[in-house]
Amino acid sequence: MKRAASVTPQTEALAPLELRMLGPLSVTRGGHALALPASRKVRALLAYLAMAVKPVARGSLCELLWDIPNDPRGELRWCLSKVRSVLGEAEASRLRTHEDTVLLDVSACFIDALEVARGTEAGVEALPLQRLRELVALCKGDFLEGLEIDRSPLFTGWLIAQRRRLRSCHTALLEQLVKRGADADAPEYLERWLELAPFDRQVHEILLSNLARRGQIREGEAHLEATIKLFEQEGLDSTPIRNAWRATRSTPVITIHQQAEPIAAAPARSRASIAVMPFVDRSTGTPVRGGAADALAHDIITRLAKLRALFVIAQGTVFALNERSIGAEEAGRMLNVDYVVSGSVRTQGDRLTVNAELAETRTARIVWAEMFNQKLDDAFVVLEEIGNRIVASVAGEIETLERNRAILKPPTSLDAWEAHHRGLWHMYRYRKADNEQARHFFEKALQLDPTFSRAYAGLSFTHFQNAFQNWGERKSSIGEAYESAAQGIMADERDPAAHWAMGRALWLREQHDEAVSELTRSIELSPNFALGHYNLSFVHSIVGDARAAIDCSDYSRHLSPFDPMLFGMMGTRAMALTRLGQFEEAALWAVKAAARPNAFPHIHAIAACCLALAGALEQARAHLANTRKISPSYRLEDFFAAFPFDSEGRAVFRRGAALVGLT
Repeated sequence: MKRAASVTPQTEALAPLELRMLGPLSVTRGGHALALPASRKVRALLAYLAMAVKPVARGSLCELLWDIPNDPRGELRWCLSKVRSVLGEAEASRLRTHEDTVLLDVSACFIDALEVARGTEAGVEALPLQRLRELVALCKGDFLEGLEIDRSPLFTGWLIAQRRRLRSCHTALLEQLVKRGADADAPEYLERWLELAPFDRQVHEILLSNLARRGQIREGEAHLEATIKLFEQEGLDSTPIRNAWRATRSTPVITIHQQAEPIAAAPARSRASIAVMPFVDRSTGTPVRGGAADALAHDIITRLAKLRALFVIAQGTVFALNERSIGAEEAGRMLNVDYVVSGSVRTQGDRLTVNAELAETRTARIVWAEMFNQKLDDAFVVLEEIGNRIVASVAGEIETLERNRAILKPPTSLDAWEAHHRGLWHMYRYRKADNEQARHFFEKALQLDPTFSRAYAGLSFTHFQNAFQNWGERKSSIGEAYESAAQGIMADERDPAAHWAMGRALWLREQHDEAVSELTRSIELSPNFALGHYNLSFVHSIVGDARAAIDCSDYSRHLSPFDPMLFGMMGTRAMALTRLGQFEEAALWAVKAAARPNAFPHIHAIAACCLALAGALEQARAHLANTRKISPSYRLEDFFAAFPFDSEGRAVFRRGAALVGLT
C-alpha cells in the first residue's frame, strides 16, 4: 500500500524500494538486497522515518535516539548521510529536509509493516480470505528483530509499542482465518495464533473443540492439562476452558470425508467489557509508578465503572499485568474483554501531553485516538479534565459501535445487551415509527434480563417521547415513563441513566424541583454522564436558572461533542439565551440545533421564534415551514406543552411566535 503523498516525476522514475521490517530489517531495490550500515542508530533512524506519517522535527529525532550526547544534531546529520548512502545517489532525493524537519518519501515503496497496519486499520472482519492470507504471509517475525538500542528509552518505547501493535494485527488476522474455517492451512494458522497468544482463552477453546469433533480425546485431555498448568502459573482462571472442553466432548465426531463447519462465534455478551491499562509515563527514561500516568488510569477506571454500562476490569488486575510487561493488546486477550484503553503521559516544562486510544481486542482495530496537550497550571485539575474527556469519548465510541453492530444482526438472534443497543439506534432517530421500534427492543431486552436498568431507562425515554412529541395519549405516557424509570432505579439504584430517566419523568409530571434533584443525582453518581448535564440544562432553560442552563449545556457538549442529542444541547442553550434577552446569539445556537439531521419539529419551532426575535423574519418563516412540513398541525399550544416556561419566558416566546405567525 502506498503512502498518500505527492509523487514527482523524479520519484516516479526511481526503482522501487522494499523495506522489510517484520523480522530483521532489510532493504532491497529492484529485487537486490542493499548493504545496511553497521550502526544500529542509522538503521533505527531509517525504520522510524519509513514508519512516520508526516515530517519529523530534528529535535524529536535527537531526543528519540540519543541520551544526552555531546552534539546530537551533529550525530543526526551523520546518520542522515548514512541513510542517503543506503538509498544510493539516484534515490537520495527520497530523504527530504525542510527547515527543521526530516521526511522520508516512501510513496513508491513497499513496506511490509505499513501494509499490515493499514490493511487491518478498518477491522479484519470485512477482509476477503485472499487478502487475509496475503497479510499473514508478510508477518515473518517481530518488528525490527534484533534492533534494540541501549540508552535510548524513547526509541525503546516506540519499538515495544510497534511490536505489540503489529503482533496484535497478526493475531487478529490469524483468528479470522481460523474462525472462517475455509482454508486447508487452518491448523497451521491455529498453531501460530496459539504461539502468539498463549493466554487467549478463545484459541484454546477452538483447539479443544477441533480435537473433540475429530474424536481426538486423548490429545484434547493432554492439551487441557498443559493449558491448566500454564494458566495457573500465571494466576489466570482456567475454569472457562475446562467447561468448554466438557461441553465439546459430546460433539459428534467428524470423519475424514466430512467438511468441518466454520468455527462458531464467541458466546453472546450480557454487556461490553473493557480493560484500562496503566498509562506509560514518557517524562523520564525510567518508568515511574504512582505518578500522573497511574493517577489518570485509576481515574478513568473509576469513572467508567460509575457509568454502569460496561464491565470494567479492576485496577489491581490491569496494574499487575502491566508490572509483568504485558501490553494492552495481549492483556485484552488474556482478560477476554471487548475493548482496551491504553496511552501515555508526558510532562515537559509547563505542558502536559496525554495520548490515549481505544482498540477492539479481537480485530486489533483502533476505533478512537486522541492527543490532549494542556498547560499544567494545576496538575489535579488538568488530569481531571483530560480524564473526563477520555471517559466520555470512550463511552460514546463504544455505545456507537455497539448500536451499529446490533442493527446488523437478525432481530431473533439478539441478546439483552444487543436488543438494548438496537433500541438505542431507533430511539435516536426521533421519529414516531422508530420510537415504537425502540420500545419493542427495550421490552425484548427486559424479557431476556428483567434486571437490566439501562433498558428500563430506554423504555422510559420512549414513553417520554410519546408525551413530549404528542405521539400518544399524554397522561398515560407520563405514567408509563415514570413507572419504567422507577423500575430502573429498583434494578440498579446506582445507575445514572435510571436517575436521568426519573428526572425526565418527574419533569413531565411538573415536579420540577424533584426532577432537578434526580438529574443532579445522575451526575453525582457519574460526573461524566453527559445526558445528565444536558437534561439539567433542559430544565433550567425552561423554569430554572438560565445561566446555569448555559453552563450545563456547554459542559454536556464538552463531554460528548458528537452526541445524538446534540441538537437538544444546542436548543436548550438557545432557550436560555432567549430568556436572558440575548436574541441574536440565541438565534445562532437555535439554527445550529435545527441543522442537526435528527432535529424534530420543536427544535425548528425554537429556531423560528429565536430568529423572529432577532429580526431575521425570512429565516424564521423558513424554519416554521420546516416545522409544519414535519408536523402539519403544529400550533403554539404544542410548543408550550413541550416547553412550559414561567410567565416571563412564555411572554418572550409568545412575542417571537406572533412575529413569525405561529399561533
